[in-house]
Amino acid sequence: MSMDNFQVSPERRRNRSADPLVALHYQLTSARERCEADTVVVADASGLVVAGAGSWPVCEELAAYAPILAEGAWATTSEAVNSRVEALRREVEVRVVSLGEQDVLLCAHRQRCRNERPDNIHDIDQAAAGVRRILSLRHDASR
Repeated sequence: MSMDNFQVSPERRRNRSADPLVALHYQLTSARERCEADTVVVADASGLVVAGAGSWPVCEELAAYAPILAEGAWATTSEAVNSRVEALRREVEVRVVSLGEQDVLLCAHRQRCRNERPDNIHDIDQAAAGVRRILSLRHDASR
């Protein structure tokens, strides 16, 4: 095979890091741009921020509400919480990212209506796959 016919596939990632938290930050920043989201956050099952891109107060709020938004079972919360959850449901996409025995929640917040760009659901799914890849590598390395 001659080198003239050899094509190098372009590296799609501009920023890379061997540090999982830095890599996760790069992934979320890229996802935020692709999804045209205001904020993208990864939260644990208790509602704490693992990593985020965007306004830090919004990251914390999304992480706190993520378990409720993911499950949809929020009838036992107060009226004020129910009201905020309903507002967030119109603006937030949530994906459960399974990491073996543990799950994290990926949330993308857009103040625009979700129906304006239905094609970015694919972008959110890609972001979830990236989060799974990064955190699985971290999980595997810690064993």
